[in-house]
Amino acid sequence: MFRVDYRYVGGTGLQVSALGLGTMTWGRDTDEMDAADQLAEFTEAGGTLLDTASSYGDGAAEALIGTLLRSGLAARDEVVICTKGGSRLSDGHYRTDASRGNLLANLNESLKRLGTDYVDLWLVQRPDPAVTLEETLAALQDAQRAGKARYVGLSNYPAWTLARAHTLLQAHAPLGGGIAAAQSEYSLLNRSAETELVPCATALGIGLLAWSPLGRGVLTGKYRHAVPADSRAASSHLSGFVAPYLNSAAAGVVEAVATAAHGLGAAPLDVALAWVRQRTGVASAILGARTPAQLHTALAGAHLQLPGAIVEALDEVSGLPRR
Repeated sequence: MFRVDYRYVGGTGLQVSALGLGTMTWGRDTDEMDAADQLAEFTEAGGTLLDTASSYGDGAAEALIGTLLRSGLAARDEVVICTKGGSRLSDGHYRTDASRGNLLANLNESLKRLGTDYVDLWLVQRPDPAVTLEETLAALQDAQRAGKARYVGLSNYPAWTLARAHTLLQAHAPLGGGIAAAQSEYSLLNRSAETELVPCATALGIGLLAWSPLGRGVLTGKYRHAVPADSRAASSHLSGFVAPYLNSAAAGVVEAVATAAHGLGAAPLDVALAWVRQRTGVASAILGARTPAQLHTALAGAHLQLPGAIVEALDEVSGLPRR
């Protein structure tokens, strides 16, 4: 079996697998048996990074990870756990709340569900315009000082906020301080991170974790002719997540990926994933496989390296508008 390679997260000493295992569907669309199969194959292939959040499945994803680790399926020191906080359940819906009190409460609840006394990487899930950045950062500092989070970062934040947060944290803890990682959507169907976030993170030594590197599943080619009945686009709670990429502009990129894949004797999924892995600053591309079969397919082609000519062609067809 091919084994994934490893990379450092930005300028830190934190090392992760170049492919991460996303758990957004765990405990909801992915049951314990399928999750166990995914974790077993992922770790056997050398995968280490487990990406989750306190809000995934109302905490069920974290609880499932904790159950599997306690079962001995994988040792705690063999995996890198990245979880996210900053949401609060209110009236049956999750609302952004990056206040110090809510973030620290989220982290304590996450640790309890995960069955561990620390997480390797703790991220604020999204910006909260109602809370000052200084208050949010205070929670990150508290978590590190208490030993509950080895490294900290931000998810889905704009570049200017990322730079300010990094500067503020380093001012208070210049040795080993600062933002370690930034998580952002990044794929051939969404290259907006390249405008400011990628240059910012690269300049500051912040590692990039790319979520949805397969364009929310669209770059696999499964939607080229129809919407499969068992797909996310046909799901009542995930159809809105996929819909933005089911258009003519995205279809052109998908066809280009399929053409490249045919020429390389690979699958479109392999090409789309390789493109993200080869981008500047990307520490890990996070796979959100719903089933063991989907993960198996992704891991099977994880060794692919795209020739320069194909990278250039894909860059051109998916390029950002000139400004």
